[in-house]
Amino acid sequence: MTSTANSAIWLSGYIPDVPTPFDESGRIDLKAFADLCERQIAAGVSALVVCEAAGEASTLSSDEHEAVIRAAVETSHGRARVIGGAGSNSTSRAIELTRRAEAAGADAVLSVVPYYNKPMQNGIVAHFLAVAGATGLPIILHDIPSRTVRELANDTLTRLAQSRQFVGLRDGSGDVSRPMCLSSLLPPGFRLLSGDDATALAYIAAGGDGCISTVCNVTPDLCRVIFSSLREGRLQTARYLQKRLVPLEACLSRDNPAALKYTLSQLGLITPATRLPLVGLDESAKAAVARAVAGIADEDLVELAQA
Repeated sequence: MTSTANSAIWLSGYIPDVPTPFDESGRIDLKAFADLCERQIAAGVSALVVCEAAGEASTLSSDEHEAVIRAAVETSHGRARVIGGAGSNSTSRAIELTRRAEAAGADAVLSVVPYYNKPMQNGIVAHFLAVAGATGLPIILHDIPSRTVRELANDTLTRLAQSRQFVGLRDGSGDVSRPMCLSSLLPPGFRLLSGDDATALAYIAAGGDGCISTVCNVTPDLCRVIFSSLREGRLQTARYLQKRLVPLEACLSRDNPAALKYTLSQLGLITPATRLPLVGLDESAKAAVARAVAGIADEDLVELAQA
């Protein structure tokens, strides 16, 4: 576990939002989960996000939540940082999840703007400061207005970033100009990560530090090449690979995480099982995923990723 807040140079590149596999009876399959984590670590990711949106965190009990984070920590064994999802629209619940993530050995937590309650910006600040006061872990803020209704305003973000405990932002706003707008307002070392695969390339090109990604679960090697190409100024390569991923990204975005689980099941990695209120894909959506996967599974792309 990393205890030094605001030490987030590792928070960059494509970081997978790892799904939580279930067996056919609905129990968490920790062996399959460990295999998913190992696959990502072998591909060179800097961190794993667990118990978040793709991890169906809202359907996990507190004990399951802690068990999944602990499994990620034990699997990574220091080879990649573990970021535990610990958000809630209840401040006391967010504090409980954060403390459990810390007890399980997480290196940082990801904490979302409270949803449904529609707090004012001052309420958002008070919520996150209360969470920060309950832990020694670094905190990555999560702004996703499409789910929370309330945005994390830039002024609010800059207020929170004055505390060294807040080390980054998962930006689900879809605003690719945001890194340029915020670059002069945030402390050095504060990390900006896209939360949206579809706009990640433009976001990183505008100064972002990476992406907390769904598609990285499927194609970690290609995502690594896209990021390195951007960093090295090989924009044509980055655009080419990103364009080839667009159909799959659209499928995953439309039915996340059911589509992600179905895709990974086709690779033989997990079952496609989800927990209610999520259900499996219909036949039309399955066919769309199959076409999207076929579109990236060609020899040229594999060779480019290996290179």
